[in-house]
Amino acid sequence: MKTFQVHILAADRSFYEGPCLSLVIPTSDGERGILANHSPMIAAVQPGTLRYQVPGEEPQLAAISPGMVKVEGNDVLVLVDSAEHPEEIDAVRAQREVDEAREALLQKRSRQEHQIAQATLARALNRLRVKAGMRGL
Repeated sequence: MKTFQVHILAADRSFYEGPCLSLVIPTSDGERGILANHSPMIAAVQPGTLRYQVPGEEPQLAAISPGMVKVEGNDVLVLVDSAEHPEEIDAVRAQREVDEAREALLQKRSRQEHQIAQATLARALNRLRVKAGMRGL
C-alpha cells in the first residue's frame, strides 16, 4: 500500500507528522477516507474521532476538535484546535465535563451559553468514546 505525508497540527503542538497509509477524518459532510493519490480537497473538520494508519503500526485513534483539512498531491494538512491520543485523555475529568455541560443545558441561559454547553458536551462525550475505543483496538 502506498503512503502519503500527513501533518496533523493542533493549536498547541504538532500532533503527528510523517508517512501515513490511510486517514479517516470527520468532516461536515460525514467521515472522509484519504489514501495516497487522493484528489485535491479542502473540508471543514468536525469534532470527532480521527483514525490514521502509520506504516508498520496498529491503527491510531485521536479525539479532535473543529478545524480544517487540505489534501494536495500526496500531502495532507489537518489543522485542529486540539488533538489527543486515547492515553492522554483523563476519563474522570471528561466525565465531569459531561456532567457539568448537561447541568448547564438544563439551566435557563442565553442562546450563546446554551451553544457553548452543547459544544462542551459534544467534545467531552467524544473524548470518552475515543478513550473507550482504545480498549477495542
